[in-house]
Amino acid sequence: MKYLDEGWKVNTLPVKKDLETKTILKSLPKAHAALAELKGLASTIPNQTILINTLGLQEAKDSSAIENIITTHDDLFKSELNLKSIRSLEAKEVQNYIQALNKGFELIKKNNLLTNNIILQIQEILEKNKAGFRKLPGTALKESITGKTIYTPPQDVETITKLMSNLENYINDSGINDYDPLVKMAIIHFQFESIHPFYDGNGRTGRIINILYLILNNLLELPILYLSNYIIRTKSDYYKLLQEVRTDENWEEWISYMIKGIEETSIDTVRLINRIKESMQKMKITLRENYKFYSQDLLNNLFKHPYTKIEYIMRDLNVGKLTAAKYLNQLAKDGILSKHKIGRNNYYINIDLFEIMTSR
Repeated sequence: MKYLDEGWKVNTLPVKKDLETKTILKSLPKAHAALAELKGLASTIPNQTILINTLGLQEAKDSSAIENIITTHDDLFKSELNLKSIRSLEAKEVQNYIQALNKGFELIKKNNLLTNNIILQIQEILEKNKAGFRKLPGTALKESITGKTIYTPPQDVETITKLMSNLENYINDSGINDYDPLVKMAIIHFQFESIHPFYDGNGRTGRIINILYLILNNLLELPILYLSNYIIRTKSDYYKLLQEVRTDENWEEWISYMIKGIEETSIDTVRLINRIKESMQKMKITLRENYKFYSQDLLNNLFKHPYTKIEYIMRDLNVGKLTAAKYLNQLAKDGILSKHKIGRNNYYINIDLFEIMTSR
């Protein structure tokens, strides 16, 4: 990892030189095709909250893991049940990520903008504080093994505020330059991570900004393309290439890396959604042919929550507690669901969906 001299500063956008090189332009069509396939496939799922929730859980787990907030799928899915007996701090942080992602999605759909106010709200939900942009000096990014400072972001609140205002304009004003949105997303991600405007939660906030920017530019309709798994698999490249933009202005490799991530992740997500669709169709046939209580709402519930509980069935199917328990216990007895107990509470696992989500 290269180290920076003290003279390097974050510049305002746009970058002065042309960043759409031949190499980058050649890589864009495949990424756009993969994104378009993903967008089209997502529209074929009847209840799209299934994808938002199920894939959002996976993203929250992966994005948090980059920050060494490690949780198992089991802890994560249990935490979604909101049972008082579950106290995993790591799973709670992952749940905060899901809340922040959903809030950001709701706000950009409402406003058709991705403003600093929205970014501040996302970070507030992630960290459960109202610290806002950094006001005190002392933040530095250090190498985990040696402890040596790799990069010192802007230290004073005036500079941070000025750079974030510039970034907000760049995100929302397409007239600033006419780069392809995937190129702009890579530039925006670099800029945000380099400004590092918060005391905590910069990485997770930056990864949420990525997906919201794609939605803002109509490349997706739902928050279902997440680069966190790609970043985990290529973590050393991610940090090395971020740093090389600062040390050597190596924009081409950084942008190419991000475009490749979008292409690969789109392809992986298409495969994952197809597996979920196949599992849903298989269960739909089983339920419809064997159970008088089959309904689309029941099927949707079992795929929206990898771990479900009686209260969720009561809410989604508008039935009483005894009826909801009867449905779930019958499905568990027949091996379609797996029944478990925490304290005095039962929960039920969609076995097939759990295997799909944990086999990535």
